[in-house]
Amino acid sequence: MTLQYLLDENVDPLYKTQLLRQAPTLTVLLVGDRNTPEKGTLDPEILCWCEENSFILVTNNRTSMPIHLTEHIANDRHIPGIFILNPNLSIGQIIDELIAIAEASFEDEYRDQIRYLPLLE
Repeated sequence: MTLQYLLDENVDPLYKTQLLRQAPTLTVLLVGDRNTPEKGTLDPEILCWCEENSFILVTNNRTSMPIHLTEHIANDRHIPGIFILNPNLSIGQIIDELIAIAEASFEDEYRDQIRYLPLLE
């Protein structure tokens, strides 16, 4: 699997536990983990960290993240992608979706994009 996920601090840590239980070769970190942005880090700084470390951001932030991404790109920056969780999906459905995406995606497929889960409805 080539994708790496950074879960923002508002995503339940259970997602990391379950992702790694079901796909132990997947790289999944939480904001606040060692060598990641600290909890409370502003979204624009998290986007820079994701860019510099090649992580897709997984978030619940539907409101301001599109604005932050637009500003990030306007500053001639890039990001591997942003996945926004669907509150109508169960944790199990989201875990399955994130694993399937990681297994089936090619490099830079989601570059500079916000994608809402599930990808296919």
